[in-house]
Amino acid sequence: MKENTGNPLHLKSLNHISLLCRSVEESMSFYQHVLGFLPIRRPGSFDFDGAWLFGHGVGIHLLQSTEPEKLLKKTEINPKDNHISFQCESMGAVEKKLKEMKIEYVRAVVEEGGIQVDQLFFHDPDGFMIEICNCDSLPVVPLAGEIARSCSRVNIHQLVQPPQIHP
Repeated sequence: MKENTGNPLHLKSLNHISLLCRSVEESMSFYQHVLGFLPIRRPGSFDFDGAWLFGHGVGIHLLQSTEPEKLLKKTEINPKDNHISFQCESMGAVEKKLKEMKIEYVRAVVEEGGIQVDQLFFHDPDGFMIEICNCDSLPVVPLAGEIARSCSRVNIHQLVQPPQIHP
């Protein structure tokens, strides 16, 4: 069997992330109403409280903490902290909705090679950081090899050809 050095474990995709919660119900409401995830069936054989949600090609598994009072809740929004990131269609629409929902957030901008990526960071009810960005415009360029990829499969055709400079 040929060794797969670029993918030694033969991974296919990200399946889910698990998050420990103070309140599964509160976190479920957040992921449903803020991020648009849908609840899905969870195996009945589990002997602990939790919920499964699915959306945007990834699952979120919420796990009820047995000692919720001991969970450290982060209050400062630090873009350099652990987080999960979602691409969006309109940063303006996201920012407007976060303001309507009275969700505190921090803005950041990344510029690389004339491309600007806007980012918004905010916390879920337990202090886990969420990033919303328009990063599909930023190519993913491997350090080795020559194939440029996009964060978005939709825009990959734009990245295969070198950017055109207009006078």
